[in-house]
Amino acid sequence: MRKYVWSTGTAAMMAAGLFFAEPFPAQAAEPMPAGVSVDGESLEGLTEAEAEEQVQSRVDEKLAREVALTIGEMSFAASSGDLGIAWKNEDQVRQALKDAEVKGNLIQRYMKKKDLEAEPVDLELEFSADPEKISAFVDAECKDAVREASDASITRENGEFVLTPSVVGTTVDPEATGAAIGEAVSQADGVSGTVSAAAVVTEKQPEITTEELSSIKDVLGTFSTSFKTSGASRSTNLQVGAAKINGRVLMPGEVLSGYECMQPFTVANGYRAATAYENGRSVDSIGGGVCQISTTLYNASLLAELEIVQRQNHSMTVGYVKPSMDAAIAGTYKDIKIRNPYDTPIYVEGVTSGKTLTFTIYGKETRPANRTLKFESVTLQVMGAGAPIEQVDNSLAPGARVKVDSGHTGLKSELYKCVYVDGELKERTLLNKDTYNASRPIYRVGPAAPAVTDPGAAVPGADPAAPSGGTSETPAGTTPPAVPETPAAENTPPSEVPQGPGYTPGPGMPGDPAGNSSPGGNEGPGQNAGPGGPGAENGGGAPGPGGEPGPGNPAGPGA
Repeated sequence: MRKYVWSTGTAAMMAAGLFFAEPFPAQAAEPMPAGVSVDGESLEGLTEAEAEEQVQSRVDEKLAREVALTIGEMSFAASSGDLGIAWKNEDQVRQALKDAEVKGNLIQRYMKKKDLEAEPVDLELEFSADPEKISAFVDAECKDAVREASDASITRENGEFVLTPSVVGTTVDPEATGAAIGEAVSQADGVSGTVSAAAVVTEKQPEITTEELSSIKDVLGTFSTSFKTSGASRSTNLQVGAAKINGRVLMPGEVLSGYECMQPFTVANGYRAATAYENGRSVDSIGGGVCQISTTLYNASLLAELEIVQRQNHSMTVGYVKPSMDAAIAGTYKDIKIRNPYDTPIYVEGVTSGKTLTFTIYGKETRPANRTLKFESVTLQVMGAGAPIEQVDNSLAPGARVKVDSGHTGLKSELYKCVYVDGELKERTLLNKDTYNASRPIYRVGPAAPAVTDPGAAVPGADPAAPSGGTSETPAGTTPPAVPETPAAENTPPSEVPQGPGYTPGPGMPGDPAGNSSPGGNEGPGQNAGPGGPGAENGGGAPGPGGEPGPGNPAGPGA
């Protein structure tokens, strides 16, 4: 009824106004009418300035309250400044206060009051918190309540695996936590006391879990080579290089590079100068001998049936494995790279014991127990080393010969992978087809001996009673014995095709002896390899692309 009367009165007043020369004059703003409040507190009777002052006082009270930030089961006290808490909707509240003023002409004032009676206005104060300040506060004050995710790790000690469990990380989400703090402050009742807010915590899972590494139990493949004839420097290089690969874990699909694991080949990195291959010759190089590491790792990987991403043979044969079973290291263009093809992780162990180098690949065995592997090295062609190269050295006695390099027999060879099920050959796959260069022996030789005078010729003025020639040590007419041949080093490359340890042909192949079984159902003679024989310290230096480096290139570490 009141609304109706107001409408009739308003219409009558508007009609009467048609007879006035001017409309109703505007009047000064009245105090805040009933129906306007902030956070439930009425502003009725206050001027606009007084209302704004009361709102600001309310804001200050909220910002002065302490915040108890809960993270998990722990609580941390913080001020609004610590968390960057601020009045979020200040502009909207101030504008709403202006809009709620009762001002204008009589009709406008009347209509404003009626509107507020029908729909009262309660302005809510909203607050927010700064994510960056929240992060800083958590880092500085809440370290015990959060933690970084930690991957599981595994090592092998005294023949047993030692597993360090993974840890699930807990972190505070600063954006979501800022919103939660702002809401808690906005909704807090009263003008004093602590405001409680719960941080939003997220969990971060480790990349490598305890469960995944727990699957590493079985030997997938193992292979050994001997460095019995190696000197101290080369032996050191094998120990240092193997240690840099030892303990590597490859998750499914990951690739290991022998070069990346072992480099740089410097004295500072633990390596010494030892023999390597360069331009078809044996030379000293820092890290010489590490190709025996890559070769041993290669053969263990074959037995474990890992994916061979990269492998190249040496430019010349080596003595510790049969042809086509070697793997050279020379910069990045000759490397051994293996990939884990399984759904579970693998562990690479590389150790030296005495004068034996062994690599073992551990993982989870999934291959049938009645399935075995053998690898067959086949020599296709042998190329002789050729006639010796003689280099005259005037510092040597006439007729003396000193061996500088024994040279190498060249050959072409292949390597086959043979798969047997219950002893029956099921697959024979060509893996490698290699060419090894021949190199001629090199000798340093003394100058030619002086011409010998005919002892029967008469010498003018000679005493006829004197002996007819010679001395008491060397009878006349004889040639002084030649100086014995001196090898250039304790070990030199073999002049024959190397007969070092390796895989023998599988059953049904010519020359099949009984091979040694490797754990995991794989067989491969050469697991306990014998001495590399002559040349075991030499070989596998830094051959360049397609063979050896160009003249002037430094030799890389050899096998």
